[in-house]
Amino acid sequence: MSDPFVRVDGRLFDQTRDVKIQRGFTNAAGSVLISSGNTTALCTASVVEDVPDWMKRGGAVPTRGWLTAEYRMLPSSTSTRKPRMDRPDGRATEIQRLIGRSLRAVFDAEALGPRTVYLDCDILQADGGTRTLCVTGACVALIDALASIRDRLPDPTRFPLRDSVSAVSVGLVEGRALLDLCYAEDSAAEVDMNVVATRGGRFVEIQGTGEEATFDDDELAALLSLAKKGTRELAALQREALGDVWPF
Repeated sequence: MSDPFVRVDGRLFDQTRDVKIQRGFTNAAGSVLISSGNTTALCTASVVEDVPDWMKRGGAVPTRGWLTAEYRMLPSSTSTRKPRMDRPDGRATEIQRLIGRSLRAVFDAEALGPRTVYLDCDILQADGGTRTLCVTGACVALIDALASIRDRLPDPTRFPLRDSVSAVSVGLVEGRALLDLCYAEDSAAEVDMNVVATRGGRFVEIQGTGEEATFDDDELAALLSLAKKGTRELAALQREALGDVWPF
């Protein structure tokens, strides 16, 4: 007898949503309009020829650069209007820290020199997986931005990223391990997890929570296996989108 389980959007359990990556969407040094199903984000990377004040304390002359991220959801990104805020709320703060950490894990601050890269991630439409989509899109925007200043780097032959990163959500829904949860699945998940990994398959961050249940070793292994499949596929899409700009 065939398995009667069908996902809300008709996908297989190990299938990601359709991902589209459009580079050069704004006039930032690197910009990407990225969508995964009905979730859409604008990720930009801007390069500033300075470093934060905390890197210059005590009269220090910085030789290293810095990378940081900001995340916002636009008012119309959800079904009911989300109020516009000057400062990020707790959720946005946690997500932008995740984005920054994820990219700094493969970032070569010395190779960048004393300048700062700002990653701005704005959600245009939300249907689950906003944080993971921003990590994936911000990496593409960052590579484009760094490529645009390559001739100004301390050593143009040394690219300021050691690897690419991508991210995807996984979860247990009705006891099933699923890849890339949409909002309906995410809101019903017993276990929810966000996974960031390099294209080589090394984990950068794993955020896993039993929302309404616990999970065991076998279920954790199944979720991580799905996540690695998803991040490998996303890394391939990043490489395809960047073409000759791909630095690795």
